[in-house]
Amino acid sequence: MSMPFYVAPEQFMKDKADFARKNIARGRPLVAVVYADGILICAENQSKSLHKVSEIYDRIAFAGVGRYNEFDSLRRAGVQHADVKGYQFSREDVDARSLANLYAQYMGNVFTHDMKPLEVEILVAEVGADPGGDQLFHILYDGSVVDEDRYSVLGGEAEAISGRLEEGFESTWSLDVAIRRAAKALAGDRELVSSDLEVAVLLRSDGRRAFRRIDDAVVVGALGVTAS
Repeated sequence: MSMPFYVAPEQFMKDKADFARKNIARGRPLVAVVYADGILICAENQSKSLHKVSEIYDRIAFAGVGRYNEFDSLRRAGVQHADVKGYQFSREDVDARSLANLYAQYMGNVFTHDMKPLEVEILVAEVGADPGGDQLFHILYDGSVVDEDRYSVLGGEAEAISGRLEEGFESTWSLDVAIRRAAKALAGDRELVSSDLEVAVLLRSDGRRAFRRIDDAVVVGALGVTAS
């Protein structure tokens, strides 16, 4: 009888991590930045119907990169969890930290126990009543959570994009400046126009429902170029 093929656990986990990182890097990245009026999320996405950035609940947003069907399933699960928790307890009990922990546990379990890991990175963002209350939780394919305070970069070339975003970064940027700097960080040596971008914000002073999508006209004005 032939012996079953053996792979050391360390090598198996490394192969799964390499597989996830390689496929996530093929996708188009996104950035989230804190600016004067809240949190801006800017994704490279030419689709007008398959959104990478969405509302989860009241003052909480979700964003994902990688395989669309996988991160959209996570988004839907987060919406359902937030709705049930807000109904059973109170709306104030729904927060980004608990959602991030929920996502991290699920993604970590998939990475550890399933043959194929999720090929996604996700962001859970919550805007606070003041800048000190803003929260950005970056959850990796293996369930690792990174708590970031000024900006977050998901997807391929994250290190290079972070470097470009860091240059002259200010949390007091206006919306136009934040859009322009986020697009420039994503583009690198390329040129991105409004039709290449999906832009949304969590507005600090906009009442209970803080999530807003930014119209192409506003993006065009911020970039100072014509959409193609």
